[in-house]
Amino acid sequence: MRKLLFTMTLACSLLGTQAKDGVSIRRNQVGYYPQQEKVIVVEGVNPANKLRVTTPNRQVLKPKVMRKAISPFSGKLRYLVDLGQLSTLGNYRVTLGGEQCDIHVTDRPYHDIATAALRLFYLVRSGVAIEGSGVYNRPVGHPDTHVLVHPSAASPLRPAGTVISSPLGWYDAGDYNKYVVNSSFSIGLMFAVYEQQRDYFGKLTTHIPESGNETPDLLDEIMFNLIWLSTMQDPYDGGVYHKLTTPNFEGFIMPTDCRQPRYVVAKSVTATLDFAAVMADAARLYEPYQADYPGFSTMAAAMAERAYQWAKAHPDAFYWQQRLTNPAVTTGTYGDHNARDEFFWAASALYRLTGKQSYLDDAQQYKPSQFTTPTWGNVASLGAFEWLADTKTKDLYEQMSQQLMAYCDTAVKDVGNSSFNSPFGNNARDFGWGCLAENCCCQAILLLYADKLLGTAKYRRHALQNADYLLGRNATGYCYVTGFGDKSPMHPHHRISAADDIEAPFPGMLVGGPNPGQQDKADGALVYPSNYPDESYLDEAASYASNEIAINWNASLVAFLGWLDALSADSQP
Repeated sequence: MRKLLFTMTLACSLLGTQAKDGVSIRRNQVGYYPQQEKVIVVEGVNPANKLRVTTPNRQVLKPKVMRKAISPFSGKLRYLVDLGQLSTLGNYRVTLGGEQCDIHVTDRPYHDIATAALRLFYLVRSGVAIEGSGVYNRPVGHPDTHVLVHPSAASPLRPAGTVISSPLGWYDAGDYNKYVVNSSFSIGLMFAVYEQQRDYFGKLTTHIPESGNETPDLLDEIMFNLIWLSTMQDPYDGGVYHKLTTPNFEGFIMPTDCRQPRYVVAKSVTATLDFAAVMADAARLYEPYQADYPGFSTMAAAMAERAYQWAKAHPDAFYWQQRLTNPAVTTGTYGDHNARDEFFWAASALYRLTGKQSYLDDAQQYKPSQFTTPTWGNVASLGAFEWLADTKTKDLYEQMSQQLMAYCDTAVKDVGNSSFNSPFGNNARDFGWGCLAENCCCQAILLLYADKLLGTAKYRRHALQNADYLLGRNATGYCYVTGFGDKSPMHPHHRISAADDIEAPFPGMLVGGPNPGQQDKADGALVYPSNYPDESYLDEAASYASNEIAINWNASLVAFLGWLDALSADSQP
């Protein structure tokens, strides 16, 4: 099975669950760099003088408890144990009472999982057969060569009912629709990290059909979605349709079994500006790869400028799904009624591409007052990344740098008192829809940005702490990426994984994570194991609030773990 190619299975006799004597060990289930800090968390009893670590040559170590912590949510008492002395490559057995688990130390702990996270985008391609993926192969679904213009999207030269072709692209999340806002955000985040780690992503191979050409696999994969995005711009006025969708979500069936008509719906200023930003960046980044994609950079530049012009002429064209009729549409909204951050991102990207003063003026007008983690609904940080990558415009570079450092200093200030020794997970506000991506991975990406700007490793260890949390050192004991660790999600809210009759879901998917809102239990069908913010997670396919997957979340995983994998073992703190 393809899953096995990307899975690093580490033995743990109790699969990270509560042991018979009430002890539970939480740790990064995937692996550590040799010089990386290695902290495990024990819940239940004081492990002092009881915890044993056996090395590959059978030497027994007795680590000491660093400190204890009390959960701000549940009041549970936890003990933090430092295993930093494990700096030699190998597998180490941790024993405490009746519980045993392994710690894996390697010089590339994040390589397989980062590769799987990127290859996931191939597995969620729309409009083509998926091949070379073992049990996950499937025939063509949703060719999207017969897509209708919805009445909300009608224009004089494309009236309602016009048939257009809008093939390819990625399925957005657990559903089968394609959304410009989220696709653009996903691309923008991966573009930003690609610019920071070009050499690494230039060599990363994911065994997709395009592998072996002159273009890095990351850019090849993104191009598959850019081709679809290019069809979402109205060629007559430059505006961009908000999404390509069915009227209602499909059931948990395979793509070939879907029968609803598909529409492009209303143009929106947010979708149009996100489109302008990614097309501007694509025009720059694909310029060296004309042999594989001739003429694309010129086309993308023109499309970006036309989109921006439309947005300037329609600044209040927000997406209001409740106004859509004939038919009504009930799928994901990606509604956002403030476009200042989108104007900042698009103007920043277009200035880098063209050098035109008007774009610089707009970027200055819409610049943010503080740094925030990147999300599809707030893309200001993607605009900031443009200036952090282009130091020629000193004032914006300095402003964004100062905002970033202020954010990072605040993010790490409470790590020393936290239950899981990480910046993420210490406040109830950390948890919610997609928190593992937006608040954990994206926070860590900002920490890595800060280190690169400073030329130090000041924040890197804190980014690695967020990786530890994501991969098992947390309140549930889950490694939240499918196919990795010894306790990972088996039933994500993902239609193909639920309908393909294959026990294991696609590997490399990041689930949304603990969500105290628990919006999916409204009908009474779901029962969460806990109402505590950091334990409000349910590994069931029906749990869209905590267990769905999405391309923007996986983009954050690619960006975060790819950056970690790009760091050599020798440079680890």
